[in-house]
Amino acid sequence: MNQISPLAFIHPEAKLGDNNIIGPFCYIDKNTVIGDNNIFQNSVTINYGARIGNGNEIFPGASISTKPQDLKFRGEDTICELGDNNSIRENVTISRGTASKGTTKVGSDNLLMENMHVAHDCVLGSHLIIGNSTKFAGEVVVDDNAIVSASVLCHQFCHIGGYVMVQGGSRFSMDIPPYIIAGKEPTRYMGINIIGLRRHNFSSELIELIHNAYRILYGQGTRSENIQKIKSELQITKEIQNIIDFVEASQRGIIK
Repeated sequence: MNQISPLAFIHPEAKLGDNNIIGPFCYIDKNTVIGDNNIFQNSVTINYGARIGNGNEIFPGASISTKPQDLKFRGEDTICELGDNNSIRENVTISRGTASKGTTKVGSDNLLMENMHVAHDCVLGSHLIIGNSTKFAGEVVVDDNAIVSASVLCHQFCHIGGYVMVQGGSRFSMDIPPYIIAGKEPTRYMGINIIGLRRHNFSSELIELIHNAYRILYGQGTRSENIQKIKSELQITKEIQNIIDFVEASQRGIIK
């Protein structure tokens, strides 16, 4: 049974699961689908096109599936997907998709801290920590297990790899490959994320292998030459293949 404050508004066409808590002054629009066991604290706005899973907690002032901040948006019927067990803190805004991709996606088990923004058509993975006031422009991709610190500005179309740590206050318009620390001004490669990898039970041997891959990648020679050197000199585990695939697929180029 849902617990709904008499001061909340829920559109009669909204679809709610079971055992949700809807606080006062919440607004839930039509064309929304909400799963089970969610907590919406007071003053949460669930806009048209939201698809919300189970076990999420959304804090006051957050707005999910907002109209995209994109002048090319013409009112097309798009959605915003939010997975399970996320903590969406105060004043977070997540836009729905545009005609480009149609969907903004946020995975599961994420912490999105106060006042951060996820723009249209972004794809965020799972087990992410995104710091206060960080802003993702349109069509950004963030892979699983990344940590992006506070007040980070990420240009549209950028790709942030998994197990990355991005230092607070960074701003960048190039891709950040997996397993590394990125920071300083301009944002650049600062070594591999050893503490993060250890916390995720990467072995010492695997960490050293990843370190060797980045020594080659950021060594002398062009990116393509260094990728070929990685392929010929190192054991190709799934992690090393992930680095290779990431760099070869990068459209914007990787940070220096």
